[in-house]
Amino acid sequence: MPDYGLKGQAAVVTGSTSGIGQAMARALAAEGVDLLLNGFGDPDRIEADRAALEAETGVRVLYHGADMTRPAEIADMVATAHRAFGRLDILLNNAGIQHVAPVEDFPDEKWDAIIAINLSSAFHATKAAVPIMKAQGRGRIVNLASAHGLVASPFKSAYVAAKHGVVGFTKSVALELARTGVTCNAICPGYVKTPLVEAQIADQAKARGIPPERVIEDVILAAQPNKSFVEYPQLAGILLYLVSDMGASATGAAFTIDGGWTAA
Repeated sequence: MPDYGLKGQAAVVTGSTSGIGQAMARALAAEGVDLLLNGFGDPDRIEADRAALEAETGVRVLYHGADMTRPAEIADMVATAHRAFGRLDILLNNAGIQHVAPVEDFPDEKWDAIIAINLSSAFHATKAAVPIMKAQGRGRIVNLASAHGLVASPFKSAYVAAKHGVVGFTKSVALELARTGVTCNAICPGYVKTPLVEAQIADQAKARGIPPERVIEDVILAAQPNKSFVEYPQLAGILLYLVSDMGASATGAAFTIDGGWTAA
């Protein structure tokens, strides 16, 4: 395993109580990065997972329950990490939700929530983190976008709009920070078998009127020429590159890990 030189650094990872965010947080902890976790879920389970990760890796692991629709709570989350660790080296904006429906039937409240959590929360967390990172002369902001930040699919108008916004936001922030030692990049995975995708399978089956097994083969993995779900370690690999010194010249980029989906 390469040495990414991250020991003693500190990170905030939003949406890290399950799925991709949890896997990314574990990868950072394994490299010696102190963590502030965030996300919803059963409080007892969250605490058990937090304590287990801390015991397993020997790093400090904190939890902050900021609601990603509330800017003040997001700012407090970043400030809490900075106070606790004395630094903030890595911000991974990962929190996200999904809803699948035709545009004419798309609930207004679902649109608002998806834009708030998938896009606006990245802005609020980045706004809070940038002054800290600029003062340090180094920082790494990574936004978890999606292949849907580059291409579209039907029945996902809010998600596609939000993720396209994340990619654009990433580019703009990278240009602003280009001479500060702070980088900003996006990771654009194809389908990863997360709890979110599992829910999508059921939603797509309902929207399209086909069985779930056909959704997996004909809808979900139809988009990926390699016909395989993206695995967590594959995402962690690009994250660790981007937040290390090896990734210092990578900024404003959208890194696709999608089995060839967006190559066509």
